Amino acid sequence: QPRAKSGTGHEVRRLFASLDVQVRRAFSALAMNTYRPYLNTARSTLNAALCLRNFPSQIVERHNKPEVEVRGSKELLLNPILIARTDQEKCLIEASVNSVRVSFAIKQADEIERILTKKFTSFLMQRSEQFVVMRRKPTDGYNISFLITHHHLETMWKAKLLDFIITFMEDVNKEISAMRIALNSRARIVAEEFLKDFASDK
Repeated sequence: QPRAKSGTGHEVRRLFASLDVQVRRAFSALAMNTYRPYLNTARSTLNAALCLRNFPSQIVERHNKPEVEVRGSKELLLNPILIARTDQEKCLIEASVNSVRVSFAIKQADEIERILTKKFTSFLMQRSEQFVVMRRKPTDGYNISFLITHHHLETMWKAKLLDFIITFMEDVNKEISAMRIALNSRARIVAEEFLKDFASDK
């Protein structure tokens, strides 16, 4: 009889654990639905900013550098646009005559999400050359940045480029949320196994 009770209790704990995971996933899906208008605003603003042209440097002969990075001529820079969903979650679009830099700050509610975001974005930025438009180092105060030049628009479809950036950021948020759920589930199972010895002693 005691074995049957302990087995039933273990099944109940697992049931509650699975329900907790399902509830967290439902809240994550709801958060993504509210996240969509923010991304749509970023997409439309970035689409308007991507009116670029080939513009050589006015300072150095035969040099063609992204003016948004060099910042050698103030008349070639446009006013930066900040799109903020919250204080922690925002998008900065910096435009110039021949390049645009877009930076995203990802929401980090606690220390665990800060660690997950830092590790995951660092993993992606170490492979920035495979993403073509991703910067190896983000803008100060942001987690990930993209640099788009006139050369990219000459060799790629503008709509496809916008789709890539918006879908990429949506997938990054989904991946971080999934890692957080998986980490909490593993921590709960480890805590249960660790506390079993104390429960059996009593």
